Amino acid sequence: MFNKFWEKIENYLQKTWFIVLLIIVNLAGSIYGFYWYKNQLLKTPKEWLIFVPDSPLSSTFFTIFLILYLFKKKVPFIEGLASIFMFKYGVWATTIIIWGAWVVEPSYIKILMVETISWVDVMLMLSHTAMAIEAVLFFRKYSYGFFTIFVVGLLLFLNDFIDYTQNVHPWLPKSISSLDFTVGEFTMYLSGLTLILFYFLSIIRRKNE
Repeated sequence: MFNKFWEKIENYLQKTWFIVLLIIVNLAGSIYGFYWYKNQLLKTPKEWLIFVPDSPLSSTFFTIFLILYLFKKKVPFIEGLASIFMFKYGVWATTIIIWGAWVVEPSYIKILMVETISWVDVMLMLSHTAMAIEAVLFFRKYSYGFFTIFVVGLLLFLNDFIDYTQNVHPWLPKSISSLDFTVGEFTMYLSGLTLILFYFLSIIRRKNE
């Protein structure tokens, strides 16, 4: 059953129209993401601007990867940057929204019934969950190994460090806006788990090559 699932995925990932569709969707999402951050970007010192729009930057990297993939070009660093950042910030954003809603009302039922989050939050959760899934679905198409993961990991942790020492992380829901330190710890742990995940995915890929 699992093999049949991946066969279907592989089939779609070889279709030009599907890759072009993903390029359009990711590019549109990136543009909207930068617009979403406009107010925070206006209030951020110029030297830290690059560290603010985490999710749209991630989807921009992934758009570049998809374009290279469409033309059968292999650039391991771009692949690593795109996939690892996409997954990390896809999971991060979805978790933060649920976390914020849970603090308001600790009930999964009420959260699922959209009583403590807005429909905009639902849209953000769906789009960011899709980002994380998308990054994993292409894992057999990447060509990077440990060295690339190590370098991308340094950038990932640098981004976390700047975010939570210079207070330029994405604005948090009001309910957890006072939990910067705790959210920062969670973010660092998530970065580590993301790197471990993609390291093991790279091992699986190499065994199947």
